[in-house]
Amino acid sequence: MLLGQRLLPFTHHSEVLLKIGLHVDGILLMDDNAAPLNAISATSPRTSGPPKGDVVKQLAALGGGDGSIFSQLLNNPFFTAGFGLAGLGAALRYGSRAAQQIGALVRRRMLVDLEITRHDKSYDWVLNWMTAQYQTGMAASQASTMEGVIRRFMPGLHHLQIETSTLKSASGTEKTAFSLVPGHGKHILRYRNAFIAVHRERVDRNFDAMGKPFETVRLTTLYSNRHIFEDIVQEAHELAVQSTEGKTVVFTSQNMTWQASGQPKRRRPFDSVVLEKGLAESVLSDVHEFLDARTWYLDRGIPYRRGYLLHGPPGTGKTSFVQALAGELDFNIAMLSLSQRGLTDDLLNHLLLNVPPRTIVLLEDADAAFSNRRQTDADGYNGANVTYSGLLNALDGVASAEERVVFMTTNHIDRLDDALIRPGRVDMTVHLANANEWQMEKLWDRFYAEQDVSGDGKRRFLDRATSAGLPGNGLFLQNKTDVEGAIAMVDQLRTAATRPPEASTAKRDTAARA
Repeated sequence: MLLGQRLLPFTHHSEVLLKIGLHVDGILLMDDNAAPLNAISATSPRTSGPPKGDVVKQLAALGGGDGSIFSQLLNNPFFTAGFGLAGLGAALRYGSRAAQQIGALVRRRMLVDLEITRHDKSYDWVLNWMTAQYQTGMAASQASTMEGVIRRFMPGLHHLQIETSTLKSASGTEKTAFSLVPGHGKHILRYRNAFIAVHRERVDRNFDAMGKPFETVRLTTLYSNRHIFEDIVQEAHELAVQSTEGKTVVFTSQNMTWQASGQPKRRRPFDSVVLEKGLAESVLSDVHEFLDARTWYLDRGIPYRRGYLLHGPPGTGKTSFVQALAGELDFNIAMLSLSQRGLTDDLLNHLLLNVPPRTIVLLEDADAAFSNRRQTDADGYNGANVTYSGLLNALDGVASAEERVVFMTTNHIDRLDDALIRPGRVDMTVHLANANEWQMEKLWDRFYAEQDVSGDGKRRFLDRATSAGLPGNGLFLQNKTDVEGAIAMVDQLRTAATRPPEASTAKRDTAARA
């Protein structure tokens, strides 16, 4: 019997191939089993190769543990350290994603947002409401010790922004007013036992047509308190209405939009403008009838709009009457001059399509669109840009707006075309002439009722004014409480009216140089 065996050398962590060949009676036996190999080796002498003990030890070392490569990798400290770090990084990454998803889910389920942009009308309302809440909270904390302690530990408005405005008094003096509004950043408010997170944010460097940066205000609260958003906006609107209550807001065109011109003005009493007897009441009645007939217009397919034309000499109260009428109707005024530089047909139509609600449109100098102004100014300006057809289309075209009241004024009605003075564009024409005797009598009573109780001064004034043929405009403003001064001025005006034009011009030029 011939025994041959061959063992390949191996190192640590290397694959070992052991092949033992046994020749028994000319038969080659290949055995990978450890037990038969030991039995044969015990009965056969070793001819060559390593000792039997070394082979057994190497086989035992190769199959240490469960004999798999996975167990050997786990026993390697370098491999386990790298695998642990990689696993930890993966766990942190996927754990962070999971936390974000869970946070977003909780936010969607438990929180609700309200976003208000600067272009929305309620933007300024909400900012002013937040300022009022801040001031109310400060006053309450000073009045109550407990409320002061709560306010000290509770979050609130910690980043404020100042707004400065100038107010003119009746005497002409200017007063500067300061107000604090929430600045950019994050704030926390408490309203009706609900906490509201406020985030006022400026979006990059975007600016609107007015040059103001684009901003948003986002209010966040619990989903269960979502109903308070409507209460906040409603309360903010009521606060805005209170600030203009009893006043008339005058809008002017600025960069293709209507903007409030200065502070709201006190309403002018309707009887402060004295027109011919019954004329003012007739116009007021016609406007009331139009406002009450909205359903009648819509049911019959008639455009719901009304146009008025006030014409007459300068200083007869055309613009003043519109202001008094707006105050009586509790309307605002959107004032636009057709001779305004840069006003085009498209801009005029755009402005008339976007008139604020409850607002009378006042178009002054209606004849400017019909004047053929060929003279060029020093800077190359050729006059008004509004054309005749552009005015007609804006008033009564296919794309013209409805639900509006338009008043036009002119000093020269003879320059207007008949196509403009027709129903649908101008529904009522009102002539405002110089003051007659009845008007001067009413004006006298308004100015001198307390000083001239007997009425003797009024009779003397009317006799002189009617005999001189004077309109009487401007007399009372220059003699506010001086009865005799108003009567004496009638003679001065009569003398100035009978003076030759050259002398009057020379006197005005001398006064201007002085």
